[in-house]
Amino acid sequence: MVLMHGSPYTDLTRPPLHEPALRRALIVPDGLWTDLRVVAETDSTNADVAAAARARTPEGLVVIAESQIAGRGRLERRWHTPARAGLTLSVLLRPVPTVPAARLGWLPLLAGVALVESVGRIGVVDAALKWPNDLLVRSAAESDGEAAEEGAAEGGAAAHGIAGYGKCAGVLAEAVNGGEHPAVVLGIGLNVNQHADELPDLVDPSAFPATSLAIVGAVCTDRDPLLRGLLRALAGWYARWCGAGGDPDVSGLREAYRSHCVTVGQNVAVSLPGGEVVSGLASDVDADGRLLVAAAEGSRALAAGDVQHVR
Repeated sequence: MVLMHGSPYTDLTRPPLHEPALRRALIVPDGLWTDLRVVAETDSTNADVAAAARARTPEGLVVIAESQIAGRGRLERRWHTPARAGLTLSVLLRPVPTVPAARLGWLPLLAGVALVESVGRIGVVDAALKWPNDLLVRSAAESDGEAAEEGAAEGGAAAHGIAGYGKCAGVLAEAVNGGEHPAVVLGIGLNVNQHADELPDLVDPSAFPATSLAIVGAVCTDRDPLLRGLLRALAGWYARWCGAGGDPDVSGLREAYRSHCVTVGQNVAVSLPGGEVVSGLASDVDADGRLLVAAAEGSRALAAGDVQHVR
């Protein structure tokens, strides 16, 4: 086979996604996903889906970019995605009025649960969440070794330490006016086949280093099954959450989130949007998805902030 310059098959370790096959698999009767588009390159999938929301596009649109050149994360962090090295996608959801607007803060945490469950199962890695929705991964072997050293602590990811984890994905949720009720755009960026030299350098030694599924030795680094598993997990949790009127306890979402969140039980320093830093023990996640921190001045419930685990 002759590989032409500029062909998406030039690097056979990073084959392109096949839109028709994904549409056949994921757009099903009575399913959440109603339209799925794979684009070669875009500035931002969140911006593309937000524009569709303002144009009153129905719920269920999925846009996946093979390369994203102006992606945004939480706190306006920006990054560039090498072509076909990761999964960069955004979805359009319209949970209101089924879910009260006050419960919409759970959507990025819901996406985090879908991420950690699908990546852990398909990639066969130890996957966990850093509050609110950063995906952390490490090799399953490294997790087994730490558990043995600690006496095989019982419980989910929160029962284990944080050594060896790297940040592999993040979620950005944005509310958009478009239609009778506000829409929510969920953007997800997952590092799959990036090499170490394609990831940002670690500037803050207290932060988790960037990593990819390939770097931690995931069993599966094929983006097709990873994408299918993620979207099916997201649809499943969304259906349960909406079916419970957005109640995180009735739907089981809060219990699932807490079982995967390694921030709970750790000493943390949380930088708030206004510049204040709250330090203390992260004791729980409340019914509104806020991180509860036992600080020196008393318990604080934090709705947003940049968390550092104090080691």
